[in-house]
Amino acid sequence: MKQQYILAGGGLALLFALFFLAPTVSGEQKSNKPPVAGGSVVFNIDRYISTLKDNRLTPAQSVYVQAIENSISRGAVKDQAISAYRQLAAFWKDSLHLLEPYAFYTAQAAKLENSEKNLTFAARLMLEAVRAERTDSVRIWKANEAAGLFEKALVLNPENDSLKVGLGSCYVFGKGMTGDAAETMKGIQQLLGVVRKDSMNMQAQLVLGIGGFISGQYDKAIPRLQKVVDAEPSNLEAVTWLADAYAASGNKEKAVEWYVNSKKLVTNPDFIREIDKRIKEIR
Repeated sequence: MKQQYILAGGGLALLFALFFLAPTVSGEQKSNKPPVAGGSVVFNIDRYISTLKDNRLTPAQSVYVQAIENSISRGAVKDQAISAYRQLAAFWKDSLHLLEPYAFYTAQAAKLENSEKNLTFAARLMLEAVRAERTDSVRIWKANEAAGLFEKALVLNPENDSLKVGLGSCYVFGKGMTGDAAETMKGIQQLLGVVRKDSMNMQAQLVLGIGGFISGQYDKAIPRLQKVVDAEPSNLEAVTWLADAYAASGNKEKAVEWYVNSKKLVTNPDFIREIDKRIKEIR
């Protein structure tokens, strides 16, 4: 199926995520990939961190990390535990430049602090990492973590539409992107609640368009993506998804038109070559 082909890696929008949304944790270094496979493998963050400690740390670093971890396991009071989690997050970010443990410990601290600001920061850190993740098991773990954080933030501020969009995005970009139609629809319903109140919420419209695309509802995806592009002509993500939606729907002429338009928004030569490749494939 066209949709399956694009989701498997042929779509420009997914390449956009890899080129422009891959998170950085320090300077220009990108997060290293966890040593797990996709598919049915379940990603376990504790096991992953244990593997990293065994294989990546110097003896001095091991002693440092163990001392902080011991302070938590001995039953540190809340403020001490928060401080310890922050120290661990900073260590994995600054010393090893690894996103997953940094995001995990940032989330652990945020859960204890239980402030909307810190829960939202940790949730968005996880959600941004979901967007460029290519390993299904890690994608699902990150999306689930982000969803839990958004849910906690929504308890504190139930009327915050930005948090609702974030939560809906977790379902769409998490299990939805791995082929779970029920999760995609769960995300779509969450997002529809936002756009019914504010049809000009372009982030919600964008994710609704993407949700429509990955569920094969191109007739619904295209108008929403077009709405975003009309409001935000320089939104490269919306443009690439719109081009992919036209390609998947079989409208080659419109697909080429939007692939060509996307070239006007980038200077990255590798990405431009991918655009040209897509145009050639369609023609």
